Amino acid sequence: MKNRITVIIAGQEYTLVATEEAGYLQKVAAHVDAKVREVLDSAKVSMVDGAVLAAVNIADEYFKQVETAENLRRQLKEYLEESTKVKMELSEAKREIFRLQNRRQGGKSQAQSQPAAPAPEEPQSK
Repeated sequence: MKNRITVIIAGQEYTLVATEEAGYLQKVAAHVDAKVREVLDSAKVSMVDGAVLAAVNIADEYFKQVETAENLRRQLKEYLEESTKVKMELSEAKREIFRLQNRRQGGKSQAQSQPAAPAPEEPQSK
């Protein structure tokens, strides 16, 4: 369902029609309004030029955020790959520990089942 909402950006009234909630549209309009006012307050430009420059600033912010998000995704992927590698190494180490413990237990069992070797006799002194 489409929502209709009236917003004011840089003193001008606009009607927005979108599927997003009214609160979200208000937030978007407030952001655009702040960016347009920022440009208009810092430079003596027309409303149209101010809107275009604000759009350029918003696009700049957007593309920088997209690049940051891509870098974070790439870094997360690397961390996940490293985590998978470490998990595999841990699993292999656990298998090796288990194997060595079994060999040690097996060695103890064999030693217990075999008769003890007689102690060597001490030479008698004359």
